Amino acid sequence: MTIRLKLKPGQKGTWKLQATYGDDLVCLRYRYEAEAGQRIKTAEIIVERKPWKQSAPHLTAEQIVSVRIGREDKPLQAMAKAASGKWDSNAKVWRIPYGKIKGSDLE
Repeated sequence: MTIRLKLKPGQKGTWKLQATYGDDLVCLRYRYEAEAGQRIKTAEIIVERKPWKQSAPHLTAEQIVSVRIGREDKPLQAMAKAASGKWDSNAKVWRIPYGKIKGSDLE
């Protein structure tokens, strides 16, 4: 099965479904089955909305994180060095264990 066309709400060909589903219509796809010789119209719709709070990333104290510090920000660079940070010249970031920067100005 191949997808030849994907339409967003408001594009020509989606108006009937948009009238039915309104803002809950996400997209419309036309799929083609070569063996069966069929064109299949599918609609992606939103069926439920709930409040959601994104949780903070779960980092361990030992995990190395990348911290970008400006070239002129000497106080933060000194803090990075004091926190056992290593300068990565290729990526132009400081590599520091997360446990050393948690709760500091580097976080």
